Amino acid sequence: MAVDDHYLTLSCPDKSGIVYAVTGLLAKQNLTILDLQQFSDPDSKKFFMRVHFGHATDLSGLQEPLEKLAVELQMDYQVRAVQEKPRVLMMVSKIGHCLNDLLFRVKSGQLKIEVPLIVSNHPEFKELAESYGIPFHHLPVNKDTKVQQETQILDLIAQHKIDLVVLARYMQVLSPRLCSEMSGKIINIHHSFLPSFKGAKPYHQAYERGVKIIGATAHFVTADLDEGPIIEQRVARVDHAMSPKELVEEGSNVESQVLAAAVKWWSEQRVLLNGAKTVVFN
Repeated sequence: MAVDDHYLTLSCPDKSGIVYAVTGLLAKQNLTILDLQQFSDPDSKKFFMRVHFGHATDLSGLQEPLEKLAVELQMDYQVRAVQEKPRVLMMVSKIGHCLNDLLFRVKSGQLKIEVPLIVSNHPEFKELAESYGIPFHHLPVNKDTKVQQETQILDLIAQHKIDLVVLARYMQVLSPRLCSEMSGKIINIHHSFLPSFKGAKPYHQAYERGVKIIGATAHFVTADLDEGPIIEQRVARVDHAMSPKELVEEGSNVESQVLAAAVKWWSEQRVLLNGAKTVVFN
C-alpha cells in the first residue's frame, strides 16, 4: 500500500450525477482512483460511496472543491490516509478469547489499528495487556458506581483521542449517555443463535434445544440492547454429539472471527451507517 493512498467515504441523498461529480473532481486534482464501490438504497433514497485513491502527496487543493461539492449534494464525507491507524479502546470482562485474538492480529499486522489502552471491570487480563505493552485500566463497576465508572471511561476516550470502542465480551450494559456520546463508534460482539437465546448460559440453552447452527453478530451499540446496526454475522454447524463445552468453544471461534472482520472493515472505511442498518463495502 502506497504511503500517499487515501480513502474517501461519503453518503448523501440519491440523485443522478454523483459518481460523475466525485470522480471528475478527483481527476481534476490528478488523483488516481484505485478502487470504487457504490450503493443506492431504494428505501432510504440515500447514496453511499467508498473511493480508494492514490498519488496524493498534497490534499490542500482537494479541500475547497470537496467542501463545495458537499454543500451542493448535502453530502457527509470523510477523507483519511490509508497509512493512518485509527485509535481503538478495547473493553473486556472475564472472557478473553476475542481480546486475545484482536491483540494478536494487531501485533502481527493483520489489523491496522492502534490500541492505546484496555479497560476492564475485572483484573483478569492485566498480564495479557502488559505482555503486549498496552496500559490496562481496571475499573470495577456496580449499579451504584456505574455513572462514575462510565465518566472515567469517557475521560479516557477523550484523553487518548479514541476513534472506536470495541466491546470484546465486555459484559456490562452501557448507559444511554455513553451510547449517545459515542454513537456509531462502539462495536459489540453478541453470541446470537438461531433461534436466539437470551440471558445466562446461551450455549447451554442451545444444547438443551438441540440446535444445529450457532453464530455470532458484530453490531454497533445503541441504547436498545443488542439491537444496533449489524456489521457482520457468521454461523457454524453443530450437532447432537457436541457437549455444552464444545458449543462454547465453537461459539468462541465464530465470535472471534466475526468481531475481527467487523473491526478490520471499519478500520478500512468499509462500514457506513444507513439508519438502523449498515452498508458494508467488502
